[in-house]
Amino acid sequence: MGRLSTLGKRVGDMSFVAGGGVINWFPGHMAAGARAIRDRLKLTDLVIEVRDARIPLSSANEDLQHLLVRKRRIVALNKKDLANPNVMHHWIGRFELFKQDCISINAHSKSSVNQLLSLVELKLREVISREPTLLVMVVGVPNVGKSALINSISQIASTRFPAQEKSKRATVGPFPGVTQDIAGFKIANQPSIYVLDTPGVLAPSIPDIETGLKLALTGAVKDSVAGEVRLAHYLLAVLNLRRTPLHWDRLLKERAIESANETVRTVENVLKDSIPNRRNRKNAYEAVYIEDLVKSVQKTLYITLSEFEGNLEEENELESLIHKQLIALQKTFRIPHFDSDEAFIKVSKKLLILFRAGKLGTFILDDLSDASKPFS
Repeated sequence: MGRLSTLGKRVGDMSFVAGGGVINWFPGHMAAGARAIRDRLKLTDLVIEVRDARIPLSSANEDLQHLLVRKRRIVALNKKDLANPNVMHHWIGRFELFKQDCISINAHSKSSVNQLLSLVELKLREVISREPTLLVMVVGVPNVGKSALINSISQIASTRFPAQEKSKRATVGPFPGVTQDIAGFKIANQPSIYVLDTPGVLAPSIPDIETGLKLALTGAVKDSVAGEVRLAHYLLAVLNLRRTPLHWDRLLKERAIESANETVRTVENVLKDSIPNRRNRKNAYEAVYIEDLVKSVQKTLYITLSEFEGNLEEENELESLIHKQLIALQKTFRIPHFDSDEAFIKVSKKLLILFRAGKLGTFILDDLSDASKPFS
């Protein structure tokens, strides 16, 4: 998959997304967290570096890489359910090409986390015989799923290992940087193995606009820092340059047939429910609503791109298309205040929610053409 560009210019450098400047978000607690991570790395036997599978390169903390490369390390590409599986295996192969252990995971899947733990045991086998206590540290930028992974490991460990102490749970929240301290979680005895959870830490500076936009789009940086409309412009630019909406045509036709039958069945089942099952009826109606909304959004983007007669390689024309798409999405989302800044913000927020939930499909935003150097 080649690098997305118009006339040699990367998407992040286009004026309509670059205008906000470099995206940086480094709260005070991140500096303290980074220092604590560096101190504990000296005692760590293995590092699980969690990255977002949608941005295997951009979600690496470059400020820590020179330290991580010296340790036993497993790169865990989390949220694989949101990443394009047809491209993911190429990324795994690229990591292995540079002798870096890598595995794609879903932190909420027991079988997926079990595979990661098996790889951890394999990597620690050479030191288990001579060390009574082993430390495994989980690191990563904000919102890549470290705490969710810790919780899954804790649940598995309670049945898989003869643990002496009741496992604690990591704090999981919807916002980047929720875990603000480093805590140890005992997951095994004989030898004792502790997993250290750490706060999400970004590099103090992100000089590359494109990397900053990808981090913000996937939730590692707060939307308010990057700007929702700017992120929506970036997302739509990527979708259009990849011609993604054009691939939705056949999918939309197939869904139309399936949805018509499924909606009838769902409504019939809901109407048959008794009064105590009001929550089930509500959830069923919400599922139908969301599915219809997604189809409407995809149809809107398909129509606007298929009717576009300009040149996507021309930045001004691409920007004009995106502006038309945002206006069209206002109607799709039923948002008033036509063509106003407030309406565009609301449209952008809804579009970002659908993307991050995987409703628009699976994507990997990084390009393999950028992965031409060792992962260090």
